Amino acid sequence: MTIHYNQAAFLQSVAKLSQLPPDEGREVAVAGRSNAGKSSAINVLTQQKSLARTSKTPGRTQLLNFFILNRQCRLVDLPGYGYAKVSHAMKKHWQALIEQYLLQRQCLSGIVLVMDIRHPLKQFDQDMITWSQASQLPLHILLTKADKLKRGAAQQTLLAIHKQLDSYPNVSIQLFSALKQQGIEEAHQKLDEWLLGEGTDTR
Repeated sequence: MTIHYNQAAFLQSVAKLSQLPPDEGREVAVAGRSNAGKSSAINVLTQQKSLARTSKTPGRTQLLNFFILNRQCRLVDLPGYGYAKVSHAMKKHWQALIEQYLLQRQCLSGIVLVMDIRHPLKQFDQDMITWSQASQLPLHILLTKADKLKRGAAQQTLLAIHKQLDSYPNVSIQLFSALKQQGIEEAHQKLDEWLLGEGTDTR
């Protein structure tokens, strides 16, 4: 089976767990702090300009957005976290929704964690990494906006984060730039590995 990422299509938005699509097939969740370039990364990976909404106002993704890749494979855009100008109660609701989804979703095969290469490993990022290891779920880090650094500086940051996360066996890392179309093939290979993997028990 081959996944044609450019054929990805919006499936549905979810505000509570009861609205989730059937827990079958395989899903990969895309997480990241607001302003890390998550929506741009999704759009570039699917070669579509506006599949995931981008905004000059960080934190506009307030729901779990599901995109269908084929009959059995989906991407899930999780709410951006960090900068959204909403009430404390709404932030708590988003956090609870994300946590419940990650804990309960049996078809979840992996997490793509989007981090701005200039501001890596913030508390949210560390929490996601710790959670993924505790649940034995693989996690792949996209160091986005790599074009904002010179090549040598970007490589140094990549190596430094590799070193920091060396003790985490299920974490992989790469450089990524939506603007320069950098890292798309490598990211697709990781997604293929998770979405087309053998077996049905992903945990």
